[in-house]
Amino acid sequence: QVQLVESGGGLVQAGGSLRLSCVASGRTFSNYAMGWFREVLGKEREFVAAISWGGARTYYADSVKGRFTISRDNAKNTVYLQMNSLKPEDTAVYYCAADPFRGGARAAERYYDYWGQGTQVTVSS
Repeated sequence: QVQLVESGGGLVQAGGSLRLSCVASGRTFSNYAMGWFREVLGKEREFVAAISWGGARTYYADSVKGRFTISRDNAKNTVYLQMNSLKPEDTAVYYCAADPFRGGARAAERYYDYWGQGTQVTVSS
């Protein structure tokens, strides 16, 4: 089992920045690729970003490319999502998730075995 706890969400004005953190416990964190997803009430959860187990490979949704950066610190069992130039359409609950894949970073939700409880991000216009 891997337990994931997100933090760092909140209310920010459009154009502002937030950094989300996700701390993992349980199994060896570096055995997992990590991803961030987001969900708006009434819509399907969507992929945001992913990072390979060692951090060398990253993958972003087109909607956040150039504005968001995913990173990880395996010594701290933590994955981050730095969000800059935030837009009202970025408003969602953000989830981190763990994927046991060792070959890179993947976007499909079905590959992720463990999920956090989510953290709310609200961007005001």
